[in-house]
Amino acid sequence: MLFKLSLKNIKKSFKDYVIYFMTLILGVAIFYVFNAMDSQTAMMRLSQSTKEIVGLMIDMLAGVSVVVALILGFLIVYASNFLIRRRKKEFAIYMTLGMGKREISRILLGETILIGLLSLAAGIGVGVFASQFMSILVAKMFETDMSAYTFVFSRQAALKTVACFGIMYLIVIMFNVFTISRYKLIDLFHASRKNERGRLKSSGLAVVLFAVSCAVLAYAYIQVAFHTQELDRTKTMLMIVLGCVGTLLMFWSLSGFLLKLLQRIGNFYHRGLNAFVLRQVNSNINTAVFSMTIICLLFFVTITILSTGLSLNHAFRQELTRNCPVDLNLMKTMDVPGSMDDPEVAASLLSVEESMKNLDFDFSLLQDWVEITVYTDESFTWEQVFQGEMKDEIEKAFPRIRWDGVQSIVGVSEYNKLASYYGMPVCELSEGEYLIVCDFSSMERLFNRSLAGNTPVTIGETTLLPRETACADGFLTMNMQNSNLGFYLVPDSVIERYAGTVLSREENLFASNYAAEKKQEKEAVEEQVMEWMNDDAVWQNMAGAGISVDGLTKIYIYDSAVGLSAVITFIAIYLGIVFLIAGAALLALKELSESTVNKERYAILNKIGVDEKQKHRALLWQMGIFFGMPMFLAMIHAVFGILYASNLLNMYAEKDMLSSLVFTGAFLIIVYGGYFLATYLGGRRIIDEK
Repeated sequence: MLFKLSLKNIKKSFKDYVIYFMTLILGVAIFYVFNAMDSQTAMMRLSQSTKEIVGLMIDMLAGVSVVVALILGFLIVYASNFLIRRRKKEFAIYMTLGMGKREISRILLGETILIGLLSLAAGIGVGVFASQFMSILVAKMFETDMSAYTFVFSRQAALKTVACFGIMYLIVIMFNVFTISRYKLIDLFHASRKNERGRLKSSGLAVVLFAVSCAVLAYAYIQVAFHTQELDRTKTMLMIVLGCVGTLLMFWSLSGFLLKLLQRIGNFYHRGLNAFVLRQVNSNINTAVFSMTIICLLFFVTITILSTGLSLNHAFRQELTRNCPVDLNLMKTMDVPGSMDDPEVAASLLSVEESMKNLDFDFSLLQDWVEITVYTDESFTWEQVFQGEMKDEIEKAFPRIRWDGVQSIVGVSEYNKLASYYGMPVCELSEGEYLIVCDFSSMERLFNRSLAGNTPVTIGETTLLPRETACADGFLTMNMQNSNLGFYLVPDSVIERYAGTVLSREENLFASNYAAEKKQEKEAVEEQVMEWMNDDAVWQNMAGAGISVDGLTKIYIYDSAVGLSAVITFIAIYLGIVFLIAGAALLALKELSESTVNKERYAILNKIGVDEKQKHRALLWQMGIFFGMPMFLAMIHAVFGILYASNLLNMYAEKDMLSSLVFTGAFLIIVYGGYFLATYLGGRRIIDEK
């Protein structure tokens, strides 16, 4: 009988709890989709480097899934509390008819199990089909062949989903039993008539706390946006804590003085149903300070990780063509100090090309190549470049900088030979001039300040002045992003005059293109090059002769960049969707719960002559303000969070960030707006019930 009653209650209440059901189904589906990634990628033809990245992505998604499970667990418990609150009068009637708390708990147990089974079944079903579309996205992100595509059901992901949500529902069951055991019959009957009490009664104290919250948030904003490089792990965690505390104090203080402040604006407060709407909003804030804080922080994380994650993905892909102009880079350390009798010292005198010949490299694999040498001067350090006030500023911005670190020096003809091979602009220098080549934005800004001050540099007995007031754009070795921290171009005469005395050879750089045109042919050549590089005999000969050659290939960098961007994108989408759904669902359930409690208050509006249209407009404004407050503060948080990420990563072009912000905004409007519309329609149905 109790089971039939549970089943009947679910059928009767489905319209009221559609948001709850849909949130559970979406949560299960998303959890399944991202945990089935290993099954989706297993059927694809991936290169070895891409397989490593995919393995990293799957491991990271597994870790993220733990966080997601905790968030969804909290959401389910909160939603269950909403269900119980909605039905307090129903439980009171059960107890009046002689039903004990144990029987009521059994009814809830049956409902929870049925809801759980329905949600799991529907969610996994949606997830299985959604994961097939995810396969297409994965293949596009990793640019892989899907000719072997088949419909995939991940048994492991399904079991993991069932296990996680089974644990969550077990917690919900214990929570329901505990909640029912605390209820008294008189409380259940008068639940809807109880006035909500504000958590902060003193308006003066509320104003003080509001000022404190603004000061705390302003300090955290300034630190993360304008002093990014000064923040170590401890300071960063402190800023996070300050942001959370400031957000909590903001909502807590608003619950104490916002209504009284608006009451002083008489023309506004007494216009139409504004007084009623504002009191409803204030009541909602009073009872949701902590939950609104959590929701605001969830939205902040959603906006930040989606914007920065998608922007980073676009930046990776956009810079690959520029930063990988050739197929192969090899670098070898030169001029190791010591006796010429030492094999390592003797081998360090050889160039990369000479070392490759000694190690029997097959040069027929290469189409052409360029080789240049990079020099250093032990006395030409960071301290010589940045002096006076700039040194103090840099020490504050980069407290761990090593001032005795030497600068790299390249002859202008050598660099132009490499730049022409890379397809980059060449540089011109006259005697007595130098240029700085840099593409790492934060370092470029520092160098530009030094160049604008006409800072001289001295190599040996030769003093050079800057030719330009800004850095030239360029680099020496390939990379997936702009990472050239800067090197100095000097006239060839300086190299000729001081090479072997003041100037020592830092490294020899070898750049080459494969003797192949098509992608498959280049991959075949790369396999042979890697086979030579990984040959034990070759490496033993290298070690025995003191030869150390490091290499980068365009294919490896490209695969790594694409894979890393995919990892970031998937994690950003995973967390962004879950956080947004969780926050929106919490707000929706809170508002629906308030609509249930305030049903009689809206009924009074009808009795005093308010028509249905005005009543619905009042509900719309109430929900709009309540939905808007945490999102508005989250957007302010996100502005500074994005600035922090941008300063930290130093790789965001404005158009990259703009496109990601547009996508994030559209995503928020669709999901958050959808939840708001569903909540409004559900709340309107509740207050219209007779």
